[in-house]
Amino acid sequence: MHNYPCVMSEPLQPREVRDVEELRALAHPMRQRILRRLRQAGPATSTTLARDLGENSGIMSYHLRLLAGHDFVREVTGRGQGRERWWEVSPQPVWIPREGLSIEAQAEVSGLHPPGLAEDLEGFARFRAARQAMGEWGRGTWAVQRARLTLTREEASRLIADQQELISRYQREAADAPAGARTVVFGFLAYPDPAPTQGPKRSSRRN
Repeated sequence: MHNYPCVMSEPLQPREVRDVEELRALAHPMRQRILRRLRQAGPATSTTLARDLGENSGIMSYHLRLLAGHDFVREVTGRGQGRERWWEVSPQPVWIPREGLSIEAQAEVSGLHPPGLAEDLEGFARFRAARQAMGEWGRGTWAVQRARLTLTREEASRLIADQQELISRYQREAADAPAGARTVVFGFLAYPDPAPTQGPKRSSRRN
């Protein structure tokens, strides 16, 4: 018998982003770094982010206000004193379609790189070094999988959409997590191989 994690009864549906200004807000390298930092380490102030990312707090406040204006981050209510403001990533997942975008939107999407791949690999290396001391969390709670699938464009799009839907089922506020829960990093990368698909080889043997 397997014990599966509790899931939300009403998962957040991905928010489709195709507006040029929204995509421009996401594509900026520093704002990508801010979002990665907030996802990995949780809420932070502009001062904390400036210290962690090597920028001044004024510039950091500007980027946070821009992200908040497009609802990619939000202020943590009830936290902070005086003019201090804490920020967190908005809980609704973002979905960027690859079809039907304007030329300007396509240009902005080209500046979006898969977030955190290097950081995820470094984090995985740290996990492997520490897993013996992590008790039950160090056993059976990680996976490395790689597959090459031969798909139609429709099947590939469906696979990506299914993956997004599955992730959204498990997303919830950290404050709503039961006792004993901890952050689990999940990465997903899918892309078409630029090399032409090789069909089945035909035998040159003649009877």
